[in-house]
Amino acid sequence: MRLPGTTPPPRTTRLPRTVPELPAAHGYRLRRWGPEDTGLLREAAADPYIPLVTSVPAPYSEGAAAAYLERQRRRTEIGTGYPFVIVDPAGRAVGDIGLWTGELPLRGRATVGYWVAAPARRRGAAGAALAAVTDWALGELAVPAIELYVEPWNTGSIRTAERAGYRRTGPLTAHRPPDGEPRDTWRYVRP
Repeated sequence: MRLPGTTPPPRTTRLPRTVPELPAAHGYRLRRWGPEDTGLLREAAADPYIPLVTSVPAPYSEGAAAAYLERQRRRTEIGTGYPFVIVDPAGRAVGDIGLWTGELPLRGRATVGYWVAAPARRRGAAGAALAAVTDWALGELAVPAIELYVEPWNTGSIRTAERAGYRRTGPLTAHRPPDGEPRDTWRYVRP
């Protein structure tokens, strides 16, 4: 029952419980994570930055990789998000992008995050993936808005966000990434 004078919560489209395969610009594509992606995970775990701001396990181990893959599967199954592997035109897994929808009913926004393994950076993978996920979320899923967070020194990610039409709305002090260490970030939004 709704109290008099209160606004009803926004209606949202029922979100699918599977990760679709999405085409992206320049021959990239996005697909679900699978056991064949442990090499990419090993590479990301060795990166000095990726494990600090994501849930990529470091140090890498087969057990940690299996647990990571299971978490990715479960996120979609329980309705908290869509983790995608970014695949380059040659068919190699080169990165990750996730659309996180767990707070959508409360905040009216989803969150997106992405990373690309070092050898594949500066080739358009993140930009192609971000544009594809954003278009899918705002279009097919009818997500009202998407936000992302970027560290002020990460100029490559800032350019990627801005090229995809995200606008900076201000700093977010002491944002807590998965490692729990507070960091200042820029907040970007795309309605």
